[in-house]
Amino acid sequence: MKPAPFVYHAPRSLEEALSLLADLGDDAKILAGGQSLMPILNFRLTRFDHLIDINRIGDWYGAPRLDSSTVTIPTLVRQRTAERDPALASAVPIFQQALRQVAHPQIRNRGTICGSLAHADPAAELPSVVSVLDSTFTVASSRGKRTVDVADFFQFHLTTALEPDEMLTEVTVRKPPPGTVMAFHEFATRKGDFALAAVAASVTFTDGKVSACRLAAAGVAPTPQRLTAAENLVTGSSLTSSACSAAGETASGEVDPTSDIHATADHRRKLVDALVQRALGDAARQGEDL
Repeated sequence: MKPAPFVYHAPRSLEEALSLLADLGDDAKILAGGQSLMPILNFRLTRFDHLIDINRIGDWYGAPRLDSSTVTIPTLVRQRTAERDPALASAVPIFQQALRQVAHPQIRNRGTICGSLAHADPAAELPSVVSVLDSTFTVASSRGKRTVDVADFFQFHLTTALEPDEMLTEVTVRKPPPGTVMAFHEFATRKGDFALAAVAASVTFTDGKVSACRLAAAGVAPTPQRLTAAENLVTGSSLTSSACSAAGETASGEVDPTSDIHATADHRRKLVDALVQRALGDAARQGEDL
């Protein structure tokens, strides 16, 4: 099947792209990597009268930008580029851990970090990753730019804080404090498929104990879900195996997933339990080397 007819636009500057969005509004969609957009258009799960291809706005290419305190990922940084970036892997290792599990290399060669975030599929890996980081989103329109905190960006299934005339131009992550370790685990029926459930973890150790913990689950809610009760449970602990087990059980009680043809709600809750234990177990082992 092919997509419904649309008008193709290829702006050469941000200003031109934003002008098109201002004029076309809900009738237009941004095309970056296209690895999420094109399949749903081809299956006619949705349609847009206009596609705005931003790939000719050249200053958005390249690798993530790092300074002393932040990592900034412009809108056209490909997932494969970020996956292979040693500076990003050193500063925020959870990106590399999660990106290795996104679909297949051919998809990651074209797909973009910001495109996945703007698409906001709650089963995707990257929304849960940025949810455990100190992340902000820069969005732009012909009216100007604004910054949206990660806690406010994901609003519902495939729905974000972006207005019809806005586009995501970059995501900025503050580098974690010293003593922070990260882990990402997911379960999919086949390699490359969307995860039935996934868990991202960022844990900071101070003097051998957990001083801060962030956990987020994917695939179990309309948005990435922070597991705050489990976070609070392990904060202040030395992250023993019993603490990890208790956190997993607590996390499974926090989520309220739906059943579908791929898994029942109860199965997804059990996956959250197991994945939280794995992620925190990884964090505990890394913490021993600090």
